[in-house]
Amino acid sequence: MKYKSFVVFGLGKFGQAIADKLLESGADVMVADNDEDIIEQYSAKATTAIEADLTDPTAIKALGISNIDCAIVSMGMSLEASIICTMVSKECGVKWVVAKAGSERMGTVLKKVGADEIIYPEEESGIRTAKRLIASNFLEYFDISNELCLVEMAPKDKWVGKTLKELNLRKKYGVNVIAIKDGIVKESIDPDEPLKAENPLIMILHKNNLSKLDKGIIL
Repeated sequence: MKYKSFVVFGLGKFGQAIADKLLESGADVMVADNDEDIIEQYSAKATTAIEADLTDPTAIKALGISNIDCAIVSMGMSLEASIICTMVSKECGVKWVVAKAGSERMGTVLKKVGADEIIYPEEESGIRTAKRLIASNFLEYFDISNELCLVEMAPKDKWVGKTLKELNLRKKYGVNVIAIKDGIVKESIDPDEPLKAENPLIMILHKNNLSKLDKGIIL
């Protein structure tokens, strides 16, 4: 489901990153935090920026969030504030509540009080980093589904100077090159243009082919 209006509770690094991205996309974003200086920073760019005690249910209800589509509860280390923001959001009729949790225990508690989705940013970042380090050729790694993944990797030495048409990665190994990074991400790819060592490839592939791709069996 696509949401158009959001409220972000808590403007730590995580909350600010989400709020900034939502604002960049043109969404209607309310932000709330108990830090006056941070609220002042967001007053000029957020749809609404309000200083509020996020441990006070009355203060949260006074924000007028009943017509908000999605709430992001981003205080990962403050269980009390996270619980209250989650509960009040659901009570006010917010359609979807996403809550950040610093631990599985906290995630379980937030689920019980109404959170629709729990995210563990540090854990997810750690898993992604571990996968990238294990797969030494990969610059970035992201899960798409249980079977597919997206990877960014520099062209192998044997690939440099050859074209995608010559390498024929899709037909032989199910590797679909969807973009090339050349300062910017270029989605329009010329299959007859020789690959350069300094231009990473962004590819979608089946996870069964990961070890082959990383260990150099391919070509």
